[in-house]
Parts: sequence; C-alpha cells; structure tokens
Amino acid sequence: MVNAAKSLAFLGAAIALGVSATTPSAQTLPFESVLEDDAVQVMASQWPAATARCVIPPRSMASTQWPAERAQQLLEVVMAISAEGLDPADYRPDELRAAILAGEGDLLDNTAGAIFTWLVQDLRDGRTPVIARRNYLMDDPDAERLPVGALMECALATGDVAGVLESINPSHKQYAALRAALAATPITQVERRNAIRANMDRWRWLPRDLGGIHLLVNVPEFMLRLNVNGETMRSYRTIVGTPGRNATPQMSEMVEGVIFNPNWTVPQSIVVGEGLGRRVLNNPVWARSMGYTASRGANGYVSVVQQPGPRNALGLMKLDMPNAHAIFLHDTPNRNLFERDARALSHGCVRVEDAMELAVTLALLGEGTSAHEAMRYSASREYTKVPLQQQVPVYLSYFTMRVNEAGELEEFADLYSRDAPVLAALAAPSQRRLLMVAGL
Repeated sequence: MVNAAKSLAFLGAAIALGVSATTPSAQTLPFESVLEDDAVQVMASQWPAATARCVIPPRSMASTQWPAERAQQLLEVVMAISAEGLDPADYRPDELRAAILAGEGDLLDNTAGAIFTWLVQDLRDGRTPVIARRNYLMDDPDAERLPVGALMECALATGDVAGVLESINPSHKQYAALRAALAATPITQVERRNAIRANMDRWRWLPRDLGGIHLLVNVPEFMLRLNVNGETMRSYRTIVGTPGRNATPQMSEMVEGVIFNPNWTVPQSIVVGEGLGRRVLNNPVWARSMGYTASRGANGYVSVVQQPGPRNALGLMKLDMPNAHAIFLHDTPNRNLFERDARALSHGCVRVEDAMELAVTLALLGEGTSAHEAMRYSASREYTKVPLQQQVPVYLSYFTMRVNEAGELEEFADLYSRDAPVLAALAAPSQRRLLMVAGL
C-alpha cells in the first residue's frame, strides 16, 4: 500500500514553494517578445541589469549592422567560449578579427552576423547534430522561443553581446555544475574534459525551461527525479530498456493522467516474437492465474490483454503519456529487481520504484483528484484513469556524468554506447559557411 503521508508531505512542500503546473517554470524565460506601439519590447529578467529591458524597433526597421565595438565584444565571447565546452575555432575568430580590422560595412555585418548565429544555435540547441544523437526523440521548442534574429537585434541595441548569449545557456543547476567541473579539470585530462563537454551539450538538447513541475529520468543512472521549481523533491530508482532494440529512447512527453490498476495490452513483439500468445491460448489455466485474456481474429491475429491485479506486468500504476513509441513510466510486480545495481531489464519502458507514491503525488500536484480519492483508487484494484488538470512534462534523458549533492562528479556506464558519436561530433571541425545576415 502506498504511503499516503509521504505523498501529502511532498505535496505540502511543493505548495510551500509556490509551484503551479500551469506556469512553465519558476525561472523566467530569458527572452519574451511582445509587439507594443510599433516597437518590440524584449523582457530579459535574467540578463544583466543593463539589458533587463531591451527596446528595439520592429523587424522592418531593425538594424543588423555591426559596429566595430559590438563585433569586438563578439570576438571576446568567441575566444572565451571553451568555458561552455565549445571550440573557439568553430566560430572563425581569425575571419572576425580580419573583418573588424577592415572596418565597418557589409563584410563585418555578414561575418559577425553569421558567427553570432552559429553561437546562438550551438548554445541554444546543441553543437551535436541530431544525426549523432542516437534514439533522440526530444521536442525542443527553444528555437521558436529564442529566435536568432530577435536575440541579435537585442544584442546590437543594448551593446551587451556577451549577456545576451550567456542568457540562453541551459538554466539547470547540473549544467552550471558541469561547467564548473570542466573549469577545474586540467587541460591534460583530455578524455575527461571531452566527456564533460559531451554531457554539457546534452543539456542543450533539452528545452531550456523544463517546467515548474517535471519528471527527469537519467537512463544510464537508473534514476528518476521529481523536480519542483528547480529543486528535487524526490528521487526514485528505475529499471530501463535492455541495450539494443529495447533501448529506452531520449524523448519528452506530457503526463496527461495517472492510471491506477492498469490493464496491459501486450505488444505484438511479445505476443508473437516471444511466444506469449501461443502460451496463453494453449494453457488457459496458467493464463487465468496470470490475468491474461486472448482473442484470435479471422486472419489469425492474436491479441493478449492482462487484466489489473498484483501480477500485472505494469504493476499497480501507469503514467498516461500517449506517444507513438508506446514508452511510458509504470510500476512492476518484480520490485526485488530494484536492488540490483545494473537495471537495464525492460522492453524500453521505465519501471519506477515506489511507483504508487509517485502516482498519488502526481495526481495531487496535477489537480486530478483529492488525497482521499487517490488512496481509494489505489486500493480498489479496479482500472481507474485520473486525468490531470495540469499536465506534467517528463523527460527521458541520457547523461553519463552528473555532479552529486556533495559536489562530486559521478560517472555512469555508457549503457547504449551513445557517447562515441557525440564525442566524434564535438571533435569534428565545423563545416559551416559564412551566412548572409538578411532574413535571420
């Protein structure tokens, strides 16, 4: 039975933090544009005070001309960009320096504009191409929320080029901790520095704003964290997919509801591929004991469903997060498996320890039900779907490094061999050409 007192305690702590699932995050987005009296007002509360309010002309009148002073500031950012785990050479400092010496004009405008664009794209979206992010299915809205053109206009209008670029770095504490770890790692420790850089880049693959309430799974660590306003309220051990075709993907979805006592429609990869359909049809006594029912269509198609109960493969709860990949978070009847250190044991979904506690907590935080009703549903042994009034984002991430609460850098086994293509992408020189600024 789930510990109701625990769930209510977590809820109380969340309320004390002033969280609301309707707001994306307690941390204000660094950039918001509104049209106001033929001028674009850029509110940037996380930028330095000098750029906290950026007033620029509408796009039809906006200037993308780079004065030498602003271009020099951009060059200084490029030369210091290794602090963010990026390579200054990718941003053509020699060409920018030459354009500055040549004087103001089209050459400087185009060169500085292209380099600023590359910096925004890499800091905002990640330096690693999507093709090198194996099994990456994330939805990252940052390109729409933080458009290059508007950021450039603000940087030029305020003169705080460094502040604007710094503001789009990942806001999560882990990114800052990895950045500090990189600074503390000697240049001679090349492999370690590259591993840190790769994990810093992975934070850029996530949305900058993860949400006021969100779930973050780190697959190689076998851990799930419930975060509220940037603070971890609770950590849960997890079981993830086995390497190979069952590897848990990197993806983001919305938890739309909590299902207490779920049934399980068994995937055909198990019904056919693992012979479960044949076993259920041929052994009805065993099938009934396990809660399985099977039906055979006219074309021979066999469908198997496992009814709610203590032996259900999904356990006593499932988070309703509809997606085309049939990946979700759920309980398990085999809770002894959480005692193992290596827990890559599933068909791709994420099994969660103390799952019923998480289910009740989310049902309360998401305003789906009362504490009394949630406990009644959990004890009923009947299928009950509780929609959340305030949906909660969940992120299945892949970090092989993390800084723990003691400030120590922890490393995790590269479960699915995903580090190598990221490291190769970071090591490869950029092949980008200089771009025309017009139309950014």
